[in-house]
Amino acid sequence: MKIATWNINSIRIRQPHVIDWLNSNSVDALCLQETKVIDHDFPKSTFEKLGYHIYVYGQKTYNGVAILSRQPLEDVNTGFNPIIKDFSLEEFDEQKRVIAGTLDEVRIVNVYVPNGTSVGSKKYDYKLRWLKVLKQYITKILDKSNHKLCICGDFNIALEDKDIYNYESKENHIMSSPSEREALQDILSLGLKDAFRKFTSEGGYFSWWDYRSGGFQHNRGWRIDHHYLTPKLYKKALSCTIDVEPRKLIRPSDHAPVIVEF
Repeated sequence: MKIATWNINSIRIRQPHVIDWLNSNSVDALCLQETKVIDHDFPKSTFEKLGYHIYVYGQKTYNGVAILSRQPLEDVNTGFNPIIKDFSLEEFDEQKRVIAGTLDEVRIVNVYVPNGTSVGSKKYDYKLRWLKVLKQYITKILDKSNHKLCICGDFNIALEDKDIYNYESKENHIMSSPSEREALQDILSLGLKDAFRKFTSEGGYFSWWDYRSGGFQHNRGWRIDHHYLTPKLYKKALSCTIDVEPRKLIRPSDHAPVIVEF
């Protein structure tokens, strides 16, 4: 089984890139983030013609997540509340950032973690609170089933210094501040492991490059797109790679696909 995650940064703009990539890469499931369209406007028929089942959770202009799967998914749900069942947390489902489904006993959770904008801002505080809710959500999933779990997506956090091209002066930078890293580590303490680091220990590998200042051309990137796996699935992982080729295209997403194979 192959599962890919890709922040596409607008399915309207990048639809041809996704089609070409799927035609060249045989994956069982593709998890997209930042689709930026309401459910009705997602180009389902285009991808259904390629043989995929489409599950979407979108909103206009911002956010939005989707899963494209070769086989039908089971037990699909969107947002936190279907699992947590706490209406006091409804504000965290106003932004469409979480979709999940089960494929061959693998529970796939596709997330788009808030960016946070800048350390100390209101959006930064929202990001930290959102991550706490994500931990509650994952805890519930792990408590209710024995599913092998793959939680993937754009986490907007570089967990280690080597996940950034130049860590110097980045300690108080958004996506690498201590509080963000601690919040993600707290989630991983549930027993999740980084699939990419099973196979690649060194730095210099990134999944996002700023459009400005030749970020990609100079490999000034960050590794913020991840696959985190429960122990049973982690043992079965055969590879986890970042495909930089789509980032070389005209008008690309600023992110590259990350693929894990079991």
